[in-house]
Amino acid sequence: MDLDLQLYSVRTDLAVEAKEMAQGPQKMPIPGVNEEVEESDGIKVTRLGVANAAGSQAIGRAIGNYVTLEVPGLRDGDTGLQQRVSDVFAREFEKFMTKIGIGKDSSVLIVGLGNWNVTPDSLGPLVVENSLITRQFYELVPDQVSPGYRNVSAIAPGVLGLTGIESSEVVQGIVDRTKPDVIIAIDALASRSLERINTTIQIADIGIHPGSGIGNKRRGLTQEILGVPCIAIGVPTVCYASTIVNNVLEMMKKHFGGEGAAHTKEIMGLLDEISEQERLALVKEVLEPLGHDLIVTPKEIDEFIEGIANIVASGLNAALHDAVDPGNVGAYTH
Repeated sequence: MDLDLQLYSVRTDLAVEAKEMAQGPQKMPIPGVNEEVEESDGIKVTRLGVANAAGSQAIGRAIGNYVTLEVPGLRDGDTGLQQRVSDVFAREFEKFMTKIGIGKDSSVLIVGLGNWNVTPDSLGPLVVENSLITRQFYELVPDQVSPGYRNVSAIAPGVLGLTGIESSEVVQGIVDRTKPDVIIAIDALASRSLERINTTIQIADIGIHPGSGIGNKRRGLTQEILGVPCIAIGVPTVCYASTIVNNVLEMMKKHFGGEGAAHTKEIMGLLDEISEQERLALVKEVLEPLGHDLIVTPKEIDEFIEGIANIVASGLNAALHDAVDPGNVGAYTH
């Protein structure tokens, strides 16, 4: 029986990781995929554009625009760095909205996806909790709204297991009644790299599928479904155990491939010769008796998730409201 290796592809929701895997070790350019990278003061910004079907098929991502902020130093809890990341995120998000045609007067619905009872999945509700909400003032006292603020509403719809209602259905009902010009959906993602967990923020204009970080494929929040543009903001908070084991094997292979290259075959055996997908298939087969693939998150997730949620909320507040200083996120906690 032939093994379908597509079932064992490395699980990631990050466009930059999908591009890295498609490029391979040679880092060959990919037709239809444009990349622009800037790095300054410990913050790396990667802007990816998937321009056509060929590029989409090559990296397995929909045609659209992707911006990724990578900040490994966030693991150190440096508040100064967190503020700089928030400022950069605000600038990048504001430019992103302008690029896809979202004006300064466009009304916004923020959707915080996820389960507030599960720490790695609580990013969306935490961002909503710290967002500056103004729609009630536009509805009740529009003449008293100061310049520099935008019409913003927010909802944390919960998850299917808690409510019995798809998040997309909840959001569709709100969109039909409140008529926002754009939706900003925030959700937790999965990464193929432990280094990127809780240190990376991705912005995309292709919408989002609730539960995608843990492999759940359900009705998404997209412009095609909801009828309005949908910007997705995601932070990887989990990684598959099989991916971790596979990465460790690859690191071992590289480690033994130095001066002791002659002993690599002796130590790694068949693992030195098979492809990454074949090795991942073997790892998943070994882990199967444990109860399917395990989903792993760092033990410091409680502290990390609060910090990254504050960064995203602060940046969103500054990007959406010209009158807001990114440093004042705490003032808007409900």
